[in-house]
Amino acid sequence: MNLLYIPAVVIMVTFIAYPLIRGIYFSFFQWNGYSQYKVFIGLQNYLDMFKDQFFVTSFWNTMLYGLGTTILQNVGGLALALYLNSKFKMRNAVRVAVYLTVMISGLLMGYIMEFFFDLNHGIFNEILGWFNVEPIYWLGDGNSAKIIITFVNAWQYVGTNMIIYLAGLQNIPRIYFEAAMLDGGNYWSTFRYVTIPLLIPAISTATLQTLIG
Repeated sequence: MNLLYIPAVVIMVTFIAYPLIRGIYFSFFQWNGYSQYKVFIGLQNYLDMFKDQFFVTSFWNTMLYGLGTTILQNVGGLALALYLNSKFKMRNAVRVAVYLTVMISGLLMGYIMEFFFDLNHGIFNEILGWFNVEPIYWLGDGNSAKIIITFVNAWQYVGTNMIIYLAGLQNIPRIYFEAAMLDGGNYWSTFRYVTIPLLIPAISTATLQTLIG
């Protein structure tokens, strides 16, 4: 074993593995979190959890949010990477602009989005007012709020996926694309049979990072 792994292993065990195991252990007890006394109740906490309607709702909301942001960030990140991998003026400036949203904190992004979706003074409702359309309470409905939060989160962090895919694209040797062109391949066939297979490592990394994050 490489000794350089030891600090990383110690940190993983101390801050991830040990708390996880302790949490699973305590889940089999009825305990308020600070008392010296706890009662072993087996799987009762898990049975109560699956019967709780709030847990079911939270579970499906999390699935929508997790899968939605993963799909949007990866599709959007790949599309941006393909575009920004081409040569055009101000390319670096566009790359920086796309990535800037990643550097904004979640709290600040929430305040920014309030200017767009606010019921009384939001930009979107102001635009609707120009056409004599009644304002929409965008965040007042649970379904629309979930969709908006998913889209906003995907838009904020799409720059991270863009960087991953851009690095993957730049590591593909040009000789593969030139060979595909000589064989008569068009853009879409080259993208499907050359670009995508060679981007599998980047796709795996971006997908895993998005799901974890």
